[in-house]
Amino acid sequence: MIKRFVIDNSVVMVWCFEDETSDYADKVLESLTNAVAIVPAIWTLEVVNTLLVAERRQRLSESKSAKFIQLLRTLSIQVVQEPFPHISNEIVTLAREQRLSSYDAAYLDLAKREAVPLATLDRSLRRAAQAIQVPLFSVVEQG
Repeated sequence: MIKRFVIDNSVVMVWCFEDETSDYADKVLESLTNAVAIVPAIWTLEVVNTLLVAERRQRLSESKSAKFIQLLRTLSIQVVQEPFPHISNEIVTLAREQRLSSYDAAYLDLAKREAVPLATLDRSLRRAAQAIQVPLFSVVEQG
């Protein structure tokens, strides 16, 4: 059985920028050779927005953005669509209870519903996951 986990944008974008490093993010990337990451639909917009902001700040060229998007297409990342009633009920409630953005709550909600670990570098999201007993993705177990 293929291992699945939720991955958020804080991990993914480390792979894009040479001046950002994280052993954890590198190990998560390595794990995608024998695991599948799942993400809420908002993830694609977050990735594109991060790239556009980096381009505007001249931190990244358009060609590097395009190459990064192409890299992401080759990885085992599956986008999960959410019906609006779910977003407007469960995700809003989770965001309020855990004091998260709606974006972060979407990742946490997906991990909770799918009963899979969450890979994130975001401290608030890690705290919220622990508070509601969603396991955090461990790179040790992937070794």
